[in-house]
Amino acid sequence: MSKLHPVVERITQRIIDKSKDSRKTYLDLMEREGEKHQDRNVMPCSNLAHGFAAAGEDKESIATKRGPNIGIISAYNDTISAHQPYGAYPPQMKLYAREIGATAQVAGATPAMCDGVTQGQDGMELSLFSRDVIALATAVGLSHAMYDSVALLGICDKIVPGLLIGALRFGHLPSVFIPSGPMPSGIANKEKQRVRQLYAEGKATRAELLESESKSYHSPGTCTFYGTANSNQMMMELMGLHMPGAAFVPPDTQLRKALTRSAVHQLAAITRESDDYRPLAKCVDEKAIVNAVVGLMATGGSTNHAIHIPAMARAAGITIDWTDISELSSVTPMLCRVYPNGSGDVNHFHAAGGIGYVIGELLDAGLAHEDIITVGGASLRDYAKEPIYDGSELIWRDTGPSGDEEMLRPVAQPFQSDGGMRLVEGNLGRACFKTSAVEKERWTVEAPCRIFKTQEDVSKAFAAGELNRDVIVVMRFQGPRANGMPELHKLTPPLGVLQDRGYKVALVTDGRMSGASGKVPAAIHCTPEALGGGPLSLLRDGDIVRISGEDGTLSTTADLSTREPAEAPEPEQGMGRELFGMFRSNADGAEQGGSAMLAMGGM
Repeated sequence: MSKLHPVVERITQRIIDKSKDSRKTYLDLMEREGEKHQDRNVMPCSNLAHGFAAAGEDKESIATKRGPNIGIISAYNDTISAHQPYGAYPPQMKLYAREIGATAQVAGATPAMCDGVTQGQDGMELSLFSRDVIALATAVGLSHAMYDSVALLGICDKIVPGLLIGALRFGHLPSVFIPSGPMPSGIANKEKQRVRQLYAEGKATRAELLESESKSYHSPGTCTFYGTANSNQMMMELMGLHMPGAAFVPPDTQLRKALTRSAVHQLAAITRESDDYRPLAKCVDEKAIVNAVVGLMATGGSTNHAIHIPAMARAAGITIDWTDISELSSVTPMLCRVYPNGSGDVNHFHAAGGIGYVIGELLDAGLAHEDIITVGGASLRDYAKEPIYDGSELIWRDTGPSGDEEMLRPVAQPFQSDGGMRLVEGNLGRACFKTSAVEKERWTVEAPCRIFKTQEDVSKAFAAGELNRDVIVVMRFQGPRANGMPELHKLTPPLGVLQDRGYKVALVTDGRMSGASGKVPAAIHCTPEALGGGPLSLLRDGDIVRISGEDGTLSTTADLSTREPAEAPEPEQGMGRELFGMFRSNADGAEQGGSAMLAMGGM
């Protein structure tokens, strides 16, 4: 085992120290829950009979506890391409379970919304809080107390964090995430970006734009750019919550089926009654959370995880903040250039050595914790491999050197020396700046600001030529409490056009930009948010704002001390947004995870 990097060691210990009391409280609860629910046969007969009434040939096994019973929580729907393959999974998994004397039941389903579908639409305001709903739905499914372990079927943006948060409240049970893999590569990402900008300038028709987008998102499987969905898959590998190497194997292949079969068999082998008990509560510890952060930085992953990681950690009694994340980023070299940070997508990344190569490099450099409890190996070292299926046997082999150093490099020759996600702070609050997708000469922008409340207003100002100058666009009242903290990708094409015209342009917002954050410098997730008097609410058009990823600055030269906060817009209704008023009213800040559920639950 390589010697741990001193900064990684120091920050891990800092997280352990500040989480000491909350982590103990959580683990004590999980121990009590495990003892209380370890034998479903203590349930009253009527309750138990209800639980297996529809189990068909598995009834007797479940009734007599002949073998482990695996609960399946599925985020299947056939609107989201990444989740469409999951429709076929439960029948297959039941067969795989019977092979080893186990059983499997669908314990419940969760919603699974796609930010790509809702982008720029009213439904996007439900997106972040869908994570809380998914966690709650997971808890409802597992509350039947019929299960010895849990299979989690989910991939995309809020879905994996929501599933993990919910499953962690049942952390006495072993849990494995089972992905379905990315769709085949479509048109070149640069071509997709080119058509989007042409459309923003009025130089391409809607039909031409739709044709381009349809060639990008074209079949079952996860979208192939390295956004939040694929960053989720990376993190599950770094935390040891997949079977090794499962993240980016395509759907409907023999290898994918072999990995799913292996996951089911493993779920039967690591239950409380086995000799190899691996409860989720013990797998997701401080070291695993640090590994997730390091993996995110090494791969240039989604900025959404600056919100999701604190929330997931909090559900396990662990406290981590943006200072911890920024300091880990400062010592983690960037090993990957995957679109939107590079030209190739996750399929090219996987073919070049993929996540197994990254994990091996990080372990050898002492940047990741090897000694974590994983669901599918003796340690994280078993994840520094790639799976192979020869038609009869699933094996794991060393990845070897990078197959494409334009996309994937060793620690000794990184693309840049740090992870590219930096904390910026000052008299406008604290925010995240993803430098990895931005050219270094654009890391610092100082210019007069123009303030907006909606993406549509930005588009109108752009079309009218009002932004043809050096400008920092401020989008405020976009935080969790204001409107659910939507992603603001409609801003990317017009701001990209302005930047290409030679202007110094940046974005400052208390909203999100996510894993598709592009080439325009942006301070996102600003906290405190504007609603409630945060600093962004005190800005006025024309104030000079400075954002710098180099020195970590987010500030204005304006005197904010004598100003009153700008009036916030009334919450919008329609598309179910009024149903989420409770979530908005009770949400905590972005740095704490932007969750109403965790805040209200006292976690």
